[in-house]
Amino acid sequence: MLTMNTQQRIYSRFVKPSWSPPAWLFGPVWLVLYAIIAIAFGRVGYMYGRGDITGNEAFPFVLNVVSNLTFTYIQFTLQNNLLASLDILIVWVTLVWAIWTIYDIEPWIAYALAPYLLWVSFATVLQLTIT
Repeated sequence: MLTMNTQQRIYSRFVKPSWSPPAWLFGPVWLVLYAIIAIAFGRVGYMYGRGDITGNEAFPFVLNVVSNLTFTYIQFTLQNNLLASLDILIVWVTLVWAIWTIYDIEPWIAYALAPYLLWVSFATVLQLTIT
């Protein structure tokens, strides 16, 4: 398992643009975002379990979680920037799809995910720039 220190060391070796954040910032940002994600995605799971939404409506959330969790492995264990770039694009697309899908059903979930979307948008541009 990769420690935060290992991830920071690997990140420090990347050729990054001048506007890239310091490695230490990622941990606190993701801590807050994962709390938001847990609440929002947890509500989606609860709604699905109760039959309030269909599998088609829950599906982009599942894809997003899988692709989000896969990113760290691809980026820091495999150290494959190209594959990590493809993965983060999937994270972004599935997040937009999830927000679009849930907005008419539970708008607060869509709004709650706005910080996650902003960060993933920034991270996507950063990852594509690094690649």
